[in-house]
Amino acid sequence: MNLKTAITAALEAGKVILDIYHSDDFGVALKDDKSPLTKADIAAHNMIIAYLNETGIPILSEEGNSIPYNVRKDWKQLWIVDPLDGTKEFIKRNGEFTVNIALIENQKPVLGVIFVPVSGELYFSTKETGAFKVTVDLNNFEVDALMEKCVKLPIQREDKTFTILASRSHRSVETDDYINAMRIKHGTVNLISKGSSLKFCMVAEGLADCYPRFGPTMEWDTAAGQAICEHAGFEVMDWETQKTMLYNREALLNNWFVVGK
Repeated sequence: MNLKTAITAALEAGKVILDIYHSDDFGVALKDDKSPLTKADIAAHNMIIAYLNETGIPILSEEGNSIPYNVRKDWKQLWIVDPLDGTKEFIKRNGEFTVNIALIENQKPVLGVIFVPVSGELYFSTKETGAFKVTVDLNNFEVDALMEKCVKLPIQREDKTFTILASRSHRSVETDDYINAMRIKHGTVNLISKGSSLKFCMVAEGLADCYPRFGPTMEWDTAAGQAICEHAGFEVMDWETQKTMLYNREALLNNWFVVGK
């Protein structure tokens, strides 16, 4: 039931995002950290919260109120939500933005949903069933039917060239150093730049081998993607601890990480 609720929330959020995406007014403002905020971020947040509130599980959302650690430290379960991941890509109108919803239990992601509104691609996973992908027609969908016609991830790809994903808007010197090290290790390397959590999706799908992120991200940027990658058989390793990345930490800013086998 939680998976169906999360999928429905993501798809309905996708609808309101696309309505604004195709309008003439994004209502762009700057948050305190100078990152952009649009009408679509707020509208998607409100839509998702309306659905997830029905589960009775607490919610941590990028666009929600700040929740002190002493309030959430005892939460055994929580939703972690990024209503519109890739706001910069949304503003650029390049389609590389997503809706991210994850369910965390005992600091580990046990369910993930990522929806790509422009393409209609929906990725979802649970630790019990694995990770899946399906394409959605937002004008006519039924969640149970979507879950029946999905494809299990990863999918075998023909091109075996080692493929690395990098952020389109947030590249760092350290990331470039890592890419160069992989070139030395693997010889020929394909490099693909993508925005938002699409990078997690591409690893989970089998389209890429590795996603290094040596730059700042928050828990809501990565929780859903980590769920889907882990449930597809990949690892999301905290670069500092050299262990699986955990959630609902006191500091919501992630350490650097690498996604891969």
